[in-house]
Amino acid sequence: MQFPIRVYYEDTDAGGVVYHAQYLNFFERARTELLRTLSFSQQRLLSKKIAFVVKKIEIDYKLAAHLDDMLIVETEIVKLKKASIIFRQKLWRDEECLNEATVVVACVNLEKMKPIVIPDVILIQLQAVGSF
Repeated sequence: MQFPIRVYYEDTDAGGVVYHAQYLNFFERARTELLRTLSFSQQRLLSKKIAFVVKKIEIDYKLAAHLDDMLIVETEIVKLKKASIIFRQKLWRDEECLNEATVVVACVNLEKMKPIVIPDVILIQLQAVGSF
């Protein structure tokens, strides 16, 4: 899945370069939009005391993004486990890959803050878009 992002002033330092931590937000938005395309809103999941939380993330920063850049976040599911999802995400500016990340997201029960099995209705949809 591809998700467009424009770099705003709030994303950058005084020199117009995107803060390193802001890339995490870009990737988070793209994962949220992936769920939304599958008809799962974060708000609805939260009302059922279910959340997807980042367990581990590895980012390879290659090139900087700048103020007003138009970017594309590419998100793919590379592995589904019973209670977690592994995503590969890449951030592109035109033909240049600016950075890439591997993100492990766990499904948790918010009341107990313990991992739970991903509900079947979500798992089936995720399997349909996975590249594994």
